[in-house]
Amino acid sequence: MKYIIMADGKGTRWGNYQDIPKHLIQIGGETLLGRTVRLLNEKDPGCEVVITSHDERYEFEGARRYEPKNNRLEIDRFTEELIADNICFLYGDTYYSEEAVETITAELVDDILFFGNARAIVAVKVADGKLFKHHVDRVRALFLEGKIEKCIGWQVYQSFLNLPFGEKKIDTKFILLKDGTEDFNSPEDYNRRKSKCAESSDMWARGM
Repeated sequence: MKYIIMADGKGTRWGNYQDIPKHLIQIGGETLLGRTVRLLNEKDPGCEVVITSHDERYEFEGARRYEPKNNRLEIDRFTEELIADNICFLYGDTYYSEEAVETITAELVDDILFFGNARAIVAVKVADGKLFKHHVDRVRALFLEGKIEKCIGWQVYQSFLNLPFGEKKIDTKFILLKDGTEDFNSPEDYNRRKSKCAESSDMWARGM
């Protein structure tokens, strides 16, 4: 299995907080990207891990960096030239629990399978690359024609299941992750997670 960690976004909501990209922030002494790369190699030994980014700082042991040819729209995070059978897209700005990565790597898929929660899609596992590319291309076209307001993972999911665009409704082909996995879009998200980690460490130190 090839895992593609998407880390070539513009990060406008992050705003260069603490003078580092959000993918390189540290949680529990480990960067988001480093943690994801480590967990993927641990849970699926022998897998291939690719980080899509134009930033040379995104070089990690256990992964190779790839510079996408196109990164104009949000939908372009699903790097067109890398779409194929038996791949899995993950997000570079997401803190994945060990349980989440274990679920993502172990879950079997017939065509396309989405992972996440009511707030965010955090992974897309693809068995049929042609089918996935069809829906990515459809969402891009609808957005450029002004027929939908956004073109991200949720719209690909809605296109795939023929659901109404515009509302985050979870239906079939979706594995609900009920753990500590969450994405980071803003400094507020980061500080909230840091507070949770500090509280957990304090409780552990006190034997609670």
